[in-house]
Amino acid sequence: MKRDRIRKIIGTCLLVSLVAIGFFQPIKDYIAIPKELTLFEGQDLKINTSLPVSATIDGKDNAKFSSIQEKESLTISALENGEGQMIFEMAGLPVKKVDVNVLSDFKVIPGGQSIGVKLNTVGVLVVGHHQIMTENGKKSPGEIAGVQVGDIITEINGTRIEKMSDVTPFVQEAGKTGNPLNLVITRENETFKTKLIPLKDKNDHAYRIGLYIRDSAAGIGTMTFYHPETKKYGALGHVISDMDTKKPIVVQDGQIVRSTVTSIQKGSNGDPGEKLARFSGGKDVIGTITRNSPFGIFGKLTKQVENGVMDKPMPIALSHEVKEGPAKILTVVDNDKVEEFDIEIVSTVPQKFPATKGMVLKITDEKLLNKTGGIVQGMSGSPIIQDGKVIGAVTHVFVNDPTSGYGVHLEWMLNEAGIDIYEQEKAS
Repeated sequence: MKRDRIRKIIGTCLLVSLVAIGFFQPIKDYIAIPKELTLFEGQDLKINTSLPVSATIDGKDNAKFSSIQEKESLTISALENGEGQMIFEMAGLPVKKVDVNVLSDFKVIPGGQSIGVKLNTVGVLVVGHHQIMTENGKKSPGEIAGVQVGDIITEINGTRIEKMSDVTPFVQEAGKTGNPLNLVITRENETFKTKLIPLKDKNDHAYRIGLYIRDSAAGIGTMTFYHPETKKYGALGHVISDMDTKKPIVVQDGQIVRSTVTSIQKGSNGDPGEKLARFSGGKDVIGTITRNSPFGIFGKLTKQVENGVMDKPMPIALSHEVKEGPAKILTVVDNDKVEEFDIEIVSTVPQKFPATKGMVLKITDEKLLNKTGGIVQGMSGSPIIQDGKVIGAVTHVFVNDPTSGYGVHLEWMLNEAGIDIYEQEKAS
């Protein structure tokens, strides 16, 4: 025991000497905390300090927070919103400063419900070319005009195009007059114009443009959260891409509806499974879709939704709060019943800026594994709960290991939903 104490004293003296002559960085690195820290009111955060340091607190802009010093850790309790600073000291010498921002308490209601997604595109999406049998052989007017798969036709002859049926009258009129169609096309955030001359199909004598087009898309996913005050919601956790072009769908508007899971195609190595679901009728629309982004789909609820498991507002965790270890997801695998299932957070990255794939998770619940084989298509958006907080959503499955996949931090989904948790602190 005496030897241990002597070694600690010698080690401390050596470290203090290094600090005194300017070697701050090694000691800073032992204190496992970033230079800036964001907490919510009522939140406790335990920090591994690794070394016998102490911390003084300055709540300089209304912030109130306290600390409890333990053997090799420090627990910080956020009491009142505002800004402050912690100064870590060793032997009376400051070794690290941490700016602390305490935000007003913020809560969301977790989802888990299976939802049907109906998207309407901006303009009409070009999903393919086809050759027309003309008197002079096979030709595609669309290809001749330089139209590519993934392009979005937004105008024809100065008229806005919103759906596929808007295109046909222009094509037939151009065929009769011989005048070209003046197209306005959006391609990867750029807009350009081109002229397309429809050609007559010698088999059915109709004029064609040689393009396959689509104006809507549909699928299923899982609700992640909604904010009880604003009714804003987030779902899926990843962008919806067109199945043919593989490019993100540019959304004009859309709807989410209730859906019922009818069966499960179990996943296996190299072959991800899938939820098969039935959409409810048009009368069961529960929300609008205004945004389709890398972090999911977002909009506002028009009807109250419940999951029957966790229907009360719950606090959220920012990316730096998420930790490796056990957690739960909420999802549907049978009919419309939301259930809790056990998972493990294998790794997590405390991200300072919005990014997808912030977590790696593994399904550990035997019931879910037996039913689905792990993560399946349609499970995207299933909320992840850890220590009584909503921390993110399931997004992708590993193709060669369906028991594992990625998750996105809730912090970034809230941002995409137009819910600024940081501004709430400033406005209060």
